[in-house]
Amino acid sequence: MILRRMLAIWISKATCVVCKLAGKQGVTLAGKIALKIDPKILMELSGQVRKKIFITCGTNGKTTTNNLLCSAIEAEGEKVICNHTGSNMLNGVVSAFVLAAKWNGKLDADYACIEIDEASTVRVLPYFKPDYMILTNLFRDQLDRYGEIDITMELLKKAAQVFAPAGFDMEIVEKHHNQKLDAPSGTALALADSMNEALDEAYTYTYDRSQKRQKRDKYEIGISAVRGGNIVGEHEVIFAGQDEVIEFKHTAYSKAVFAKGAVEAAKFLKGKPAGHYDMADVIAAK
Repeated sequence: MILRRMLAIWISKATCVVCKLAGKQGVTLAGKIALKIDPKILMELSGQVRKKIFITCGTNGKTTTNNLLCSAIEAEGEKVICNHTGSNMLNGVVSAFVLAAKWNGKLDADYACIEIDEASTVRVLPYFKPDYMILTNLFRDQLDRYGEIDITMELLKKAAQVFAPAGFDMEIVEKHHNQKLDAPSGTALALADSMNEALDEAYTYTYDRSQKRQKRDKYEIGISAVRGGNIVGEHEVIFAGQDEVIEFKHTAYSKAVFAKGAVEAAKFLKGKPAGHYDMADVIAAK
């Protein structure tokens, strides 16, 4: 088992280095590879954390909160594992542990501060039990993501499987009010992840093209963020081909739509046994 873990770590670290040399992030890809080689690697590495594991979830501010917590603990002279980049779904969490591990398969950490996407907790937490969970908030974006956006994500999976092989480029543009701190939004990342998942995670994400002069890579999904005024929330996915462009767009004009979604979710939960439900279940019951 230790040999498999070491092999997963070596190949994942090498993959990340190659991606960075190519100008790509490569974090989620490294995690995916590690899990393929050793499905128990997250469970084994998280078990080596000597003291406590913190996880941070929430609609807004989870990356900032998680990084601040990590910095505070490090200031006390402790060694901390942290997914600083905000890659907060299963592959990103795996990468945080794998890339911090030594070549001998061992982890040298007193604490772990891990940001996890709220919808991904059901996939991540079976691998390890955190000692503390910090919940910043749960509101607007989540009702957006798991209501109308949930339907959009399913459509995008099918669209990506058709248009990407046909040579269409994929871009995401999200717009929010000028008080929103994080960028890109969690919803935009979720949309990108849904398409990437449908395409066997062969694509990397590009957030900024200003620092390099080169042609667009075939296997990239561009994600752009706009902040201004009191825009409630808008997400646009663009499939750009030769001589034609296909767009999927969701716009929220009022927060009332999210309140309506919350009421519908509450009505759905009435009489249900304890368990894990999301807006996909609410929609399916209609």
